[in-house]
Amino acid sequence: MPGRPITVQQKRLFMRFRTEGDTPQQAAAKAGFSTATAYRLEAGADHPSLPVAPRGRRRPDPLIAVWDSEIVPMLAAAPGLRAVAILEELGRRHPEIGVGVRRTLERRIKLWRGLHGPAQDVIFRQAHPPGELGLSDFTDLTPLGVIIAGHPLDHRLYHFRLAHSGFEHGHVILGGESYPALAEGLQNALFALGGAPLKHRTDSLSAAFRNLDRATIDDLTTRYAALCAHFGMEPTRNNTGIAHENGVIESAHGHAKKAIEDALLLRGSPAFTDLPAYRRFIDEIFARHNARRGKLIAIERNALQALPEARAVDYEETLVQVTSSSGFVLRKVFYSVPARLIGQRLRIRLYDDRLECFLGGSPVLNLVRGRADHATGKHGHVIDYRHVIHALRRKPMALRNLVYRDKLFPRPAYARAWQALTARRADKTACKITVELLALAHEAGCEAELAAVLDAELDAGRLPNLDTLRERFRPTSAAVPKITIQSVPLNLYSQLGTISRGDAA
Repeated sequence: MPGRPITVQQKRLFMRFRTEGDTPQQAAAKAGFSTATAYRLEAGADHPSLPVAPRGRRRPDPLIAVWDSEIVPMLAAAPGLRAVAILEELGRRHPEIGVGVRRTLERRIKLWRGLHGPAQDVIFRQAHPPGELGLSDFTDLTPLGVIIAGHPLDHRLYHFRLAHSGFEHGHVILGGESYPALAEGLQNALFALGGAPLKHRTDSLSAAFRNLDRATIDDLTTRYAALCAHFGMEPTRNNTGIAHENGVIESAHGHAKKAIEDALLLRGSPAFTDLPAYRRFIDEIFARHNARRGKLIAIERNALQALPEARAVDYEETLVQVTSSSGFVLRKVFYSVPARLIGQRLRIRLYDDRLECFLGGSPVLNLVRGRADHATGKHGHVIDYRHVIHALRRKPMALRNLVYRDKLFPRPAYARAWQALTARRADKTACKITVELLALAHEAGCEAELAAVLDAELDAGRLPNLDTLRERFRPTSAAVPKITIQSVPLNLYSQLGTISRGDAA
């Protein structure tokens, strides 16, 4: 066709037809080009057997003066040096070399590394038979901006995946990487799957063992091995810093995080009423993923090991002493407990998101797990005002400089009331009213309702009136019904044991 260059195949086809006896016109028509091109080929121009001359440079080489003398020595000294860094250095040494040579420099460096660069690490692709390998890892979800009950959620995702079928399970983790988080997430995944693979692989668990002494690390290593043995799995780890050895789960992190982000955008809001609602949201995302891979998962389920009847221990256990402050310190966090436990020694089961407290063999209470502020090194506080409110009523001035005062208020409305009272009343009066407000919320069971009333009063510019609030939330006394008892003549009782003759047979 006019305007289109002929190909080597067309040239060879033309020459074959000519050797078979066709005229130039016939051979050109069969090859698909013009008669003029045929005569040009007959004259020897563009003969297919002749080598094609390489295209020469169209402009001077901008790197010819510095390539051998400066760029090659830099690459030889530091083979991993980026092209953009070399370009910046060249711009500092030779201002006449502009940034327009970046692509040329990158191509030239890539060619040099292919000819003279060091050998690179080789990735060996693996075939994973069904039921052989399951992998676990953690990934940070805090950048997604999830909000629980009005507060941003600092959290991670425990992520489990089967190498063959791609079955995935995710569990929201509130703290960092730890043995309880791994044990709980892994067991949830295995029981949701309905079986256990032959091997379980994690990374080096360096984050879980950070800041622990050698004895504790050895203990956790033993417990992890016992956990895998409980399910009949062989524990394996990839080498530290070699992420591609855990690539089956590492590559899935990005897809899972993107799926969660997309689901949040479609939902229209990252805010959830409570943590269980957010966890159900995560479960639905992974359920949809597994549904798409249902056939492969069904095949792999047939190759999995049967699960044991009971779960393994997925908590850490420790002993604490309840101090005179009606609480105890664990992992740099102060937890309040009822004052009746002062002086007692409690056995604590430490989970990722909660603490279960036992006195002897009897469970006494469950607490939400808190975290210390690692950025500032300050202790954390998990306070339930109901644990100390009776003692605080006897010493209301203790509220003024209480270490955990800001954590004592169950809702922001109570903190607002405290700030307004301290700004417009004497300290003694402010402490007294604030403590009585907390006592009223506890005794009348109206914490949420009272908080709404306090917000309304403060928004109107009024301070809370304690007498009015007490009257408003006073328990309603039920009216005692009037009961009328009719007296029975006493002579009727004497007739109960008598039998008249007329009744005898």
